Amino acid sequence: MSLLSTTQRWGAVARLLHWIMAAGIIVNGAWGLWMVGIAPSMKKINVFALHKSIGLTLLALALLRLAWRLVDKHPEVEPAPRWQLLAARLTHVGLYGLILAIPLSGWWFNSASGYPLQWFKHFKVPAMGGRDSDLAHIALVAHQYLFWLLVAALVLHIGAALKHHFVDRDNTLTRMLPLARRKPSSY
Repeated sequence: MSLLSTTQRWGAVARLLHWIMAAGIIVNGAWGLWMVGIAPSMKKINVFALHKSIGLTLLALALLRLAWRLVDKHPEVEPAPRWQLLAARLTHVGLYGLILAIPLSGWWFNSASGYPLQWFKHFKVPAMGGRDSDLAHIALVAHQYLFWLLVAALVLHIGAALKHHFVDRDNTLTRMLPLARRKPSSY
């Protein structure tokens, strides 16, 4: 298994970053939806702190993933109608934008609310600015709407991958799966 991507398959590093981020986004998104219903308590503070730490980790991984994408090869695009290629490109750009914007909006909300921010209680993360309740409200609303936009983009992304696999019967999905083998080119 190659660390680098080839013209036929994503490399181990690209696949590892993809699946770690996918799991992290799903877990942190579900965690975020669950945590808002907790009554004010020390438990709630700790639950929010974990959500924020995971979000900062996903932000760092997204930046690492973008850097890796700039230096790593990309597998050749499977043949598809032009509109599908454009839709895939726009969806990927949107996914990357949302994956960056969501933790940044959370950080912005945290800063404008005046809350301290730590990464897994190891070190303090500097605030993006001073306390401002109006900006905090805007940042929170942005954080929430961006999350639901990400959910919609993920539904498109996963749906397209499944369509390629089960309808088009091409290698779009298999080249990202950890143990899947490439389908013969006769499909």
